[in-house]
Amino acid sequence: MYLTKIEGKQISISDSLEINAEIENIIKPYRSHVNKGLDSVISYAVDTYSKSDGDFNTAIGNLFADAIFEQANFVFNKRTGKNIDVVLVNHGGIRAIISQGNITTRTAYEIMPFENSLVVAEMTGKTITDSLLYYLSKAKRAHPISGLKLKLDKDFNVDEATINGKPIDANKVYHVATNDYLYNGGDKMTFFQTNDSLHVLNYKVRSALLDYFIKKDTINPEIDDRFIQIK
Repeated sequence: MYLTKIEGKQISISDSLEINAEIENIIKPYRSHVNKGLDSVISYAVDTYSKSDGDFNTAIGNLFADAIFEQANFVFNKRTGKNIDVVLVNHGGIRAIISQGNITTRTAYEIMPFENSLVVAEMTGKTITDSLLYYLSKAKRAHPISGLKLKLDKDFNVDEATINGKPIDANKVYHVATNDYLYNGGDKMTFFQTNDSLHVLNYKVRSALLDYFIKKDTINPEIDDRFIQIK
């Protein structure tokens, strides 16, 4: 005897499926507990913010990068006595909008559903100029940045770049915060691998966002001039 045929069919999961009462009774208290936590209000958004609102920087992207900068730098400084210079994360990492009104814990999970953790790479100014800035200028996307100010010309070449308001020093070592996915080459950001040292913060991006929202009674991020193109 041997297998001659295998058949399968697709069963759509919808409210037409009969609920198993025994399983539902087990899950219900856990669901209620989780939803209560997720629906707790932790801040307020003045407007609705989307990652499609700008060409090179968006209000939600600026919020995302600035929140990481503020929260991660506290951890990094406590451990090393040093400060983060730049934050770079990816446009695609923002997975939802922030709607006008109450911000809940669920909001943070919708924006960042992944388990990515924050890391800080030590990178020379030369590597930042040759690789990181080159990537940003050619990507033509609103990748969230903080600490770095970048101006492109009409041909997408870097016209001006500063870190903490100063020209980038090719020989200086800068501390660049990102997440572990990007550090390992995600979104084609392979330049992080050229760093001299890596600091693992054991701090999830989502946790940083949650902590930031809890600290801020109201958020009102704006599109600014941190990443622009001269027309």
